[in-house]
Amino acid sequence: MRTERVTVSLPAELVDEARNAVRRGAARSISAYVADAVSARQLRDRSLATLADLYGGPPPPAELAEARRTLRLVPPAAAV
Repeated sequence: MRTERVTVSLPAELVDEARNAVRRGAARSISAYVADAVSARQLRDRSLATLADLYGGPPPPAELAEARRTLRLVPPAAAV
């Protein structure tokens, strides 16, 4: 896969967590950590778009909450 260098500004707490993930061996590098996060966000966005297509609009909040409970997912604190 082709890579491209970009510059981003992140809250210091997020950078600290990314560095800790690299130290623990949970990520190869900060770049890999950020790439994984962006990839996960894009998958989430595509999944929600697919659900919106199926429902003819955003899925009802009650159904999303039930799906999160079933999948043992924590609801997002805030959209970024």
